[in-house]
Amino acid sequence: MSDMYREIMVKPEMSVGKKFLKGFFPVMTALCIVAGVILWPFLIGALAFFLLAMFVGPKLDVEYEYLYVNGELDIDAIYSKQKRKKVCSYDMEHLEILAPAKSHALDSYLNRQGAKYDDYTSGHAPEKSYILVFNEEKGQKIIAAELDDAIIADIRRIAPRKVNLY
Repeated sequence: MSDMYREIMVKPEMSVGKKFLKGFFPVMTALCIVAGVILWPFLIGALAFFLLAMFVGPKLDVEYEYLYVNGELDIDAIYSKQKRKKVCSYDMEHLEILAPAKSHALDSYLNRQGAKYDDYTSGHAPEKSYILVFNEEKGQKIIAAELDDAIIADIRRIAPRKVNLY
């Protein structure tokens, strides 16, 4: 039996609000510095906008990396192509169901109360996104991810009854 290793990078589409904020913080910093020459309290505002640009700005530009190794799916978030943070890790033994995002097999899972839903897709290609439902100690966890055919085939090999491809 061979080991399965796949790595996929997904770049979500940046919303209009995020694009606005990414440009808003530096512009407001510059305006507050110019106004601070006349009235010094504006320098405090400049410092506040500068700190927002430094700490919130990089979190607006995010990429997701899926790492699938022998039945374990790890998802990392990469902020501004500089900082990596591990978002979650899932073992396929706890998988309840895997199906395409538009599958009717997911209707009963998506309408449940108390299930936590996380979207790690790009938003560009909804036909390539899959929904994975996991049973955890805290309840059900539903994630959306863009997996390739090799990962789907390996998950189907591990848990054939839990994979719906229609």
